[in-house]
Amino acid sequence: MPADFEHHNTLSRDKKHIAILGSTGSIGAQALEVISKNQDSFEVEVLTANKNADLLIRQAKKYKPNAVVIADEKWYKQVFEALDRLDIKVYAGENALISIVEMESIDIVLTALVGYAGLRPTIRAIEHGKQIALANKETLVIAGDLITRLAREKGVNIYPVDSEHSAIFQCLVGDFDNRIEKIILTASGGPFRGKRRAELLSVTADQALKHPNWNMGAKITIDSATMMNKGLEVIEAKWLFGLRKDQIEVVVHPQSIVHSMVQFEDGSIKAQLGLPDMRLPIQYALAYPKRLQSDFPRFSFTDYPELTFEKPDLDTFRNLALAYLALERGGNLPCILNAANEIAVDAFLQNKLGFLDISVVIERCCEALEFLPNPSFEDYVCTDSETRIKAKELIK
Repeated sequence: MPADFEHHNTLSRDKKHIAILGSTGSIGAQALEVISKNQDSFEVEVLTANKNADLLIRQAKKYKPNAVVIADEKWYKQVFEALDRLDIKVYAGENALISIVEMESIDIVLTALVGYAGLRPTIRAIEHGKQIALANKETLVIAGDLITRLAREKGVNIYPVDSEHSAIFQCLVGDFDNRIEKIILTASGGPFRGKRRAELLSVTADQALKHPNWNMGAKITIDSATMMNKGLEVIEAKWLFGLRKDQIEVVVHPQSIVHSMVQFEDGSIKAQLGLPDMRLPIQYALAYPKRLQSDFPRFSFTDYPELTFEKPDLDTFRNLALAYLALERGGNLPCILNAANEIAVDAFLQNKLGFLDISVVIERCCEALEFLPNPSFEDYVCTDSETRIKAKELIK
């Protein structure tokens, strides 16, 4: 793998050149839709995938990026042979995925990888001064202190892509100098809202994957069903907006129209509303500070005569409570929480673990692993690895 990636000689610098890490996933695919409809504003510079070689090839042929990366090296030959004649450079392997973000021609890196996999590429991108559109919440969950310090040192902006954090960001535009009293993150409640523990004992993966409002990848959809997705967003919000635990409230909002709110110290609340559509926060993050015209479906109040809000059930959905605990203690505990959750969710999707047992595995890992109050990057790496081993032992 060459140390320096080549780039095209002629770049249209009136456009933002974008690297999409995880282009074959839900967020990556929707980002390409946004780019396709705004070709005067954006250009695809890099696409990456883990192992979905067929879709990566189709995307590359359509969007003509400078380079692509297939992380799973066994698919390199297939991708290379399909794209070689198109003057699209093809790289493979985890190191290539991390190094590709160094390309001078990249303006923005959209990190749409799932889970821990997003951490190293995001760090490398920040180190090389790339602006970040962050759809990989786990990066800030695992190493929020490290990431935010590095971003400040390098003068890098992190634009949130999660609909809830995008909503908070949009509410703060024009009010950055005004003190936040608290933020209110909304949660749909997922497919099991209102259920009690006894009703969830026999839940299947197929049932948990039927989200009422959002179309997302399998892992995030399960996280939504367990409320872990909201827990991870609580931790992410701390680092994005510099908040304390007591300044982050979660309310269940089944309609998913109010994406989140900010309450200022005078008591006034600003909210961002819209139909559930991830393309809007993606476009906002990529285009900021501009708002680009879109043909996304419009929200009408008359179509939603009732917008309701309720407290989350922390007894049934333990993951949210565990996330608040991890936020409060800090250190490497959020890293443990995340790694244990990734292993437990994967086991649940393979029918090796019960739905309610996801929380049990996470809690036991949080109790068993060594707590480090001031972890280094190496500590995060070791914690992640050790937690995955422990979680797998608990699942056997």
